[in-house]
Amino acid sequence: MSMNNLKTFKRNLLICFTFLMGPMAIAQIPQVPNELRFADLTIKINEQARREIQSDVDALYRSPTYFQAKAERVNLYLPLVEQELRDAGVPTDFKYLVIQESSLIPDAVSTSNAVGFWQFKQGTAEEVNLRVDNQVDDRKNIVASTQGAARYLKKNNAQFDNWMCALVAYQMGLGGARGYFGTQYNGKKVVEIDRNSHWYFKKFLAHKVAFEGPTVMLASNSGYLEEIRVQGPTTLKALAPRLGVTEAHLKEYNKWTAKGNIPDDRPYSIVYLREGTPQARPAIAQTQPVPQPASTTVSVVSNTAYPKVTGNQTNATQPNQIKVNNIDGIKAANTTTQEKFTEQIGIKENKFRRINDLDKNEKIEAGQYYYTKAKKTRAEEEQHVVLPGETLWSISQMYGIKLSALKAKNRINNDNDLKAGMMLNLREHLKRGEEIPIVPASEFKKVIAYNNQQTTSSSSPRVNPSQPQQNPTPPSSSSKAIIHTVVQGENLFRISQKYGVTVDDIKKWNRLPNNDIKIGQKLTINKP
Repeated sequence: MSMNNLKTFKRNLLICFTFLMGPMAIAQIPQVPNELRFADLTIKINEQARREIQSDVDALYRSPTYFQAKAERVNLYLPLVEQELRDAGVPTDFKYLVIQESSLIPDAVSTSNAVGFWQFKQGTAEEVNLRVDNQVDDRKNIVASTQGAARYLKKNNAQFDNWMCALVAYQMGLGGARGYFGTQYNGKKVVEIDRNSHWYFKKFLAHKVAFEGPTVMLASNSGYLEEIRVQGPTTLKALAPRLGVTEAHLKEYNKWTAKGNIPDDRPYSIVYLREGTPQARPAIAQTQPVPQPASTTVSVVSNTAYPKVTGNQTNATQPNQIKVNNIDGIKAANTTTQEKFTEQIGIKENKFRRINDLDKNEKIEAGQYYYTKAKKTRAEEEQHVVLPGETLWSISQMYGIKLSALKAKNRINNDNDLKAGMMLNLREHLKRGEEIPIVPASEFKKVIAYNNQQTTSSSSPRVNPSQPQQNPTPPSSSSKAIIHTVVQGENLFRISQKYGVTVDDIKKWNRLPNNDIKIGQKLTINKP
């Protein structure tokens, strides 16, 4: 066959294929029904409104390339969104709202300066306990922002007892929605949609119809997003080798951390792409038992109890003031180099590096405790359950045990061999031929829950509170006074969230004229 004939044949074949597939492609566009279910509501749609919603569905499918890209993000992120909504007691149908809001683009910014997956403005984000500052923007974290959205939606629904009104209030605000709806839908379980119904809800229905269809599942994802919870201080750079990905990969999927740093104020959700298919997370209990490794009894000890800090904690950033796990130590006030830090505290750099098992170029991290005298070969605790994000070094620093001793006791040499749920020995050596035990899944969940509870509820989780403090202002008779020392990266909002009080409370207790605070400043917190 000549070249010209071959070209003609290919062109005719393409025309024929397009002619045959055209109707099929059109048929793949989901059609809006006259009635559907949303949350616990029955939605009845009249013909005029149905055509309007169908027009929006058609528009979402108009560009195959754009739809394919969005469908791939949907398949990656929606399992995480659905899980958080379910855990919060919010109907999982609201997962289509995050597509409508941001197309699941983590750093999306609207013309009104709403940011992130769920398009929160900063004030609203802070209302639902999301952290927004120069270190962290929870609006760009798929897990944290979904938790915030769930809180907001539940608050709205409490006013109406109607999830449609709650959804529209997400766009209008609660006050605006009350003025728009009044009480006409309160408690109703059947809603009729016509041309006068609110545009935002009709737009939502279009996204629900468009993205719950089987076409979306044809997106060519090569993996799934895995979520782990990490307690800082650490960095994406430090986590990357442990997770088997690059630092650039973690930065791509975790844009919420401005500089790749993970603070120590609470556990943070890290997501990264894994190959294959995720393990099923059934919503109901399995009917057949799942084989488990040999049972391991776990005595739940909060990792937040370590390191134990005693001494003059108000001057913890000065030499010879505190002991960390009964060893002379110091707290870093700022992130700096080893050279500058050791010069400030009066210790030789090589000695300091050897004591703390540091590599030569590792930075000193603000808020981290370091030792100025040699660590021990055994810890006070018998064992430690490894949590997501931990490293052999972080565990050795947590308990004041030499890194070499920790490795030897457990016959483990690098972080690539460390797995969440492992039970490491801190005092005795693992017996010859014995494998490191793995905590059963049910027990490990208890450990995670307990540590998270201690992290969020403890006012100073790593400090022994027995040391007396001086209060800048007297506490009220009905509250317990706590002294908080401001560290790098904190603001009044972050501090208020830590203690469960308001910014105005802190300003009143400390007679602050504005929101300006500085590192090292001591604030009185009157906890109820």
